[in-house]
Amino acid sequence: MSYDGVGPRAVMRSVAFLTAGALAVPLLAGCSSGDEGSKPLAGQDIGSAERQDIADGGTLRWAVDEMPQTLNTFQADADAGTTRIAQAVLPAMFRIDASGRPQRDADYLDSARVVETEPKQVVVYRLNQQAVWSDGREIGAADFAAQWRALSGKDSAYWTARNAGYDRIEKVERGANDLEVRVTFARPYADWKSLFSPLYPKDVTGTANSFNDGARKKLKVSAGPFTVQKIDTKDKDVVLARNPRWWGHPAKLSEIVLHEVPRDKRAAALADGTVDVADIDPGDADRIAQAAGSQGSSPFKGPAGGRTAAKALRSWALLHGSDEKAADRERRAVAEGRGTLGAYLKQQDGLRRFRVRKSLEPAYTQLALNGAGGPLADERVRHAVAHALDRQQIADLVLKPLGLPAVPVGSHLALSGQDAYADNSDALGGQDAAQAQALLTDAGWVHGAVKDQKKGDKAAGAERDKGEDGPDAAAGDGTYIVGVDDDVEHNGDGKGRAESDRGKPGGQESAEDHAGQHAGDGSGAQQLAQDGKQYARDRLTQGGAPGAYAPKGTAAPAGTMAGPLAKDGKPLTLRFVLPSGPGSDTLRKVADKITAMLKKVGIGTEITKVSEDSYFRDHIASGQFDLALYSWPSSAYPATDARPVYAKPVPAADGSLNVQQNYTRVGTDQVDQLFDQAIATLDEDQERDLIRKADSRIWAAAGSIPLYQRPQLVATRTDLANVGAFGFETPVYEDMGFLKKGAKPAPK
Repeated sequence: MSYDGVGPRAVMRSVAFLTAGALAVPLLAGCSSGDEGSKPLAGQDIGSAERQDIADGGTLRWAVDEMPQTLNTFQADADAGTTRIAQAVLPAMFRIDASGRPQRDADYLDSARVVETEPKQVVVYRLNQQAVWSDGREIGAADFAAQWRALSGKDSAYWTARNAGYDRIEKVERGANDLEVRVTFARPYADWKSLFSPLYPKDVTGTANSFNDGARKKLKVSAGPFTVQKIDTKDKDVVLARNPRWWGHPAKLSEIVLHEVPRDKRAAALADGTVDVADIDPGDADRIAQAAGSQGSSPFKGPAGGRTAAKALRSWALLHGSDEKAADRERRAVAEGRGTLGAYLKQQDGLRRFRVRKSLEPAYTQLALNGAGGPLADERVRHAVAHALDRQQIADLVLKPLGLPAVPVGSHLALSGQDAYADNSDALGGQDAAQAQALLTDAGWVHGAVKDQKKGDKAAGAERDKGEDGPDAAAGDGTYIVGVDDDVEHNGDGKGRAESDRGKPGGQESAEDHAGQHAGDGSGAQQLAQDGKQYARDRLTQGGAPGAYAPKGTAAPAGTMAGPLAKDGKPLTLRFVLPSGPGSDTLRKVADKITAMLKKVGIGTEITKVSEDSYFRDHIASGQFDLALYSWPSSAYPATDARPVYAKPVPAADGSLNVQQNYTRVGTDQVDQLFDQAIATLDEDQERDLIRKADSRIWAAAGSIPLYQRPQLVATRTDLANVGAFGFETPVYEDMGFLKKGAKPAPK
């Protein structure tokens, strides 16, 4: 997995987003009800073509990161391959469109609507009368009911990774006829459109054994344009074949083969014809552009600026350290098809058959700030980190070289194009070095003597596990123990917190208690209605911390640029954990840029590179970091899917901290309340407004700083249509195929 990739919820709602009552208050500043989120920043790029221009037949070979461990998307080890297969072979009541919004899938559903709200919410699904499973049985209420029972959470025999939404259903029953399914909810559920997508046959969900094990390696019954024909663990292939019982537009392709290819082997696999489509990194995208004759940094594209190809090759050899004679030998070897450079050029020749499709993924990369302990437990320090960052520079660094819109992400809960999107970053504020330095001074970090660090002394940042002896060492069992894993706990005045506050996570509780203690007496609504930035200021200044926000233009305290800051003899140094290995180049460049920005305000960083295998499991999930970079996907259903990512951590009875997927350990009661209210309203406008309010509070808490929407780079054969960088949209697998002779895809 690339960890500029989508975290552990690469494909699952609620597994790690990794996968699930209304308040009448005015909209916060920065959350206007205008249409600023009405258009995605980048459209999809899939080489669109009409079906009549696509040949019938052919096999599409598609690179995946690894063979899926399960075909059941509701299990914890489901991955991107699992989801891709489910999209091609299983029903989905709603699909995601190009703007990241759910739309009814007419192949399965004639209609779906809320028919009652009192005394309980009732949704009636009217199914397409042609919709059948591959064994000939009609899709019906029995399949819906079996999936609800499997995912409701009431039967622990089912090994499910999530039950969000299904746990709110009271019953599922046949409607007026065989084509109707009537779903009654025990509690109102705003995101009801997220359910039954995908829908598994009752053969899979009807018993715990079939759910847990039966659908891991095979799907005997399906209902999409394709079926699972074979899983070949030896050749690392999943073969999908046309479904002869498919009632929609017939699939153009005869087969789709998903083939495992590591990221650093993608260019070679494309060049030698092993695969026809592959997600690629910027380096490979540049190679393909060069092979196609585009301008680039490599001289291997033939004559350039009046030079011959031979001269270009000789120049390359000299540039890479060869002397005159060695350069000539390399040139002769290339001419004879020998040598390392010769193999490279042979690959380049093979890459001429491809083009790079570019868009933006429905995911964003963030800087995560671990608020569980150390300096970042103090909200003022987290705000200082945020004010040190120039997010526009970081977006430019990643996206401008790719020709993609370089716009910093303004929301934790949606992306531009989605209904819930609004830029709420003003609730925290932008780059302001003077503000950052004032906050750090107020938190007690000043220029002064730093004690000599002896072997065994603890760093100022998050505590490492005992026995960790290197950047790749495992970080314990992943359990956060309150009062044990904390190095130093801070409250608003920078001193150790009182014993009565022990067990309250993240160091934000005293301000949170103050802000939320009147939630039951009617003042909670007034608190939630405050402007987002004022809310952030109040949180930082409660408890006698004046000056945390100096007026704009106020000079920083004298000597603030003299060097690194310290407190109690310890330097302000944050442990910045990064993955190593292929696919991490972009993250390392971003980390270097962030490190330089933090240094300017006196914050030091200690870069720790760890193996990709241990990065998430042993460092992010277990809290062994101060700063980290990883990505979250956006969702069409943020009230369900984002809540476990931003929920306030809760101490468990055994002393551990239940963080769900909130790996920054920063959360507030107000955010939890807003999510709860959003999920319980059936008014779509009200749900959107509550989600935007929640996002404003998340910005103010400064546990994570969204940076940029991830680039989506896909290499496809030039004669392929309706395949590539899909952006938000669910792929239409039956329309994929190879162009007829003379046909051309439409321009992007």
